[in-house]
Amino acid sequence: MVTSFAANPDHGRVDIGRDRVSTMEADELAEAAGRILGAIETVIDGKRAQVELALMVLLAEGHLLIEDVPGVGKTMLARALARSVDGTVTRIQFTPDLLPADVTGVSVYNQGDRTFEFKPGPIFANIVIGDEINRASPKTQSALLESMEERQVTVDGVTYPLSSPFTVVATQNPIEMEGTYALPEAQRDRFMARISMGYPDPASELAMLQQRETASPLDGLRPVVTVAELLRMIATVREVYASWAVEQYAVAIANATRRDRELRLGASPRATLQLVRIAKARAALDGRDFVLPDDVDALAVPVLAHRLVPNARIAGAGSVADTVRRILAETSVPIGVGGLA
Repeated sequence: MVTSFAANPDHGRVDIGRDRVSTMEADELAEAAGRILGAIETVIDGKRAQVELALMVLLAEGHLLIEDVPGVGKTMLARALARSVDGTVTRIQFTPDLLPADVTGVSVYNQGDRTFEFKPGPIFANIVIGDEINRASPKTQSALLESMEERQVTVDGVTYPLSSPFTVVATQNPIEMEGTYALPEAQRDRFMARISMGYPDPASELAMLQQRETASPLDGLRPVVTVAELLRMIATVREVYASWAVEQYAVAIANATRRDRELRLGASPRATLQLVRIAKARAALDGRDFVLPDDVDALAVPVLAHRLVPNARIAGAGSVADTVRRILAETSVPIGVGGLA
């Protein structure tokens, strides 16, 4: 059975940025999402979970951090996601000598009319690819903070709004790699989710060798959705219902991270908000107009783990992801409250 996301006429249009955008029916959303997933998978083979998570972040109006060792397809995934949408795309190659003005833009004096004219930087795009973001200095990384949270840029006291949709897809190498800086906690917290590509299985790696002998598959990738369609998909995700019980469950998980003895820094309120938002995207892609606790469980690790700071004094502690999984196992789901049975 196909669920209508716009059954209530009052919920048929949603404010996104400065525009009011109509929502989609479930089958229309599924068809558009299928086109995006299919396009990306012509480039990224054997990584369905990572591709789906990247799409969820895009539909939930979040930002994505792709972390892994060099050469496993981090930038390829970012470029494939960007190329599948017929919007504006920019790429910033983060290097140690990159300056904040190289990201946000700069005011230039116009001798003709004797005024300062703002020259927008690459942050002014629908999808911004930040390649090897942790190779830039913390000063340059901080140039992204305002844009990622408030979707605006302030230069010389003047604020410039960013267009919708706006998503930053950043790649980074593990901090153990040479020439990298640790991302500040404030910036890590602005990324809705972090994913790792991992090495491909032998069959996928063999297929890659055969497909890329003469050309890159990115050369043939064309946009499969317009910006207008993407905005309607985002509006539909916003309308997905999260019951009071599901929201209480997300808050309970976040609070547990703040009390856990293995963690020095727990999840922020922003993390809780983004966990519910991306859970809505997962529900919508599954054809539902309501969120289940399973959606929260499935996304807790990629949404929370990169934000948490382990307590180095706790000997024998596992990874942060293991801590999140333990917290999920120990946190009970509210039953029979807020419409959740």
